[in-house]
Formats: sequence, C-alpha cells, structure tokens
Amino acid sequence: MNFALIFAGGTGQRMSSRAKPKQFLELHGKPIIIYTLEHFEFHEAIDGIVIVCIESWIEELQGLLKRYDITKVVKIVPGGPTGHDSIYNGLEAMKTMAKDDDIVLIHDGVRPLINEDLITRNIDVVKEFGNAITVEPAKESVVRCDENGNIVEVPLRANMYTAKAPQSFKFNDILKIYEQAHEKGIRSIDSAHLCSTYRVPMHTVLSTRNNLKITEPADYYVYRALYEAIENQQIFGL
Repeated sequence: MNFALIFAGGTGQRMSSRAKPKQFLELHGKPIIIYTLEHFEFHEAIDGIVIVCIESWIEELQGLLKRYDITKVVKIVPGGPTGHDSIYNGLEAMKTMAKDDDIVLIHDGVRPLINEDLITRNIDVVKEFGNAITVEPAKESVVRCDENGNIVEVPLRANMYTAKAPQSFKFNDILKIYEQAHEKGIRSIDSAHLCSTYRVPMHTVLSTRNNLKITEPADYYVYRALYEAIENQQIFGL
C-alpha cells in the first residue's frame, strides 16, 4: 500500500498571521491544506492519508475534510513542537496500519504546487531504489561558510540541488531511523537530512517546477500568482 504522511503541525510564526496557521490560510475560499491534500486524494495509487495537525485545529480540519469530500484520510495526529517531531508522531501512529514494505510519501501541508506525475515518480523510484528525495537543481551558486562567516567552499553548481518534497520511503526503513533519532534526542531539518545523518544512501527525483513551501508572507503571494497562472493555462490553453 502507499500512504501519504502530511505534516501540518506548524504555527506559521514567520507568516505574521495571528488569526490562522499558514496551512489554513485561504486562496479563493479554499485552505492551502486542502489544495495539498487533493493531489493525494485524487491519485489512484494513494491508499491512505495520515495528517499531523496542530492539536487545537484538528476539529477545524475534520470539518474541512467533510466539506471538501477528502475521503482517504485514515488518521489525524497531534503535531509536535518541531517538524521533525510531527513526522515522528505521524510515523508512530502509522504502526497500526502500515506494513514494513509499504511506501510512505512525507509531504509538507503547505507545499501545494505538486502534481500527479511527481507523486507517481516518487512511488516508482522507491520501488526501484528504496527511497526517493524530490530535488530541484540549484539556480544560484551555493557557498559553504565557517563559523566566522568566511567562505570555505563554492561547490560546482551543476552538482547542487535543493531538497523539496515529497520525500518517500519504505515505511519500516524511515520509521527505524526516526525512532533511533528519538532515542538519542536528535532532530533534523527534514527526512533527507536525517537520512544523511545516518549515512543512508538516497536517490533523487526531479521536482515539478515552482514546488515552493509557503513559509513567509511573500511565499503566499507568489503561490497565488503561480496558481492563477496555472489555472489560466488550463482555461485558455496558454
């Protein structure tokens, strides 16, 4: 089986939005989290969705799932203090439903500009290589600095990528890594970073274009413009 683990446990402090967490902000009357969920809801290979949500917003989320007819959600789990903790909570909750070789696609609730093809390629690459990390080629030079702010390395840009999402794994493989990290008090930026910490070989999947994560206010306005451009392409054939 193939599961999507959507983490939407962030409070959106960088969004400067006091009324709502960023995943519940709306575009054309529909919350961002619903735009994200619909990609997995409508994908025929996705069997179930687990959502990690801010505990105080779970009831609101349940209402939205009914309103927008999102039927594949099998569990909603309270989030943790960090994204790492939220993913750990979600994986632990999946123990009762996922088998060792089932595939889990870990995805940000505030990363709505993905598509069916990217989900399919993540699943196919996990089947072939054991995991799949969605990446985008670096558009500018990346520099590595020391603690004093001095540049110590400028890697060849052709070899540099930015890690995106989904980040996809065999369920038992990623569960074991998060449980090991939990026991040692290790926290990571994302699942790829944690796998790197444990020297797990990883395979890449090229991202769709404009696969942005809505983190700051400017991101929301960029997303709105991109979404409307995509809609216009579909309507007018641009």
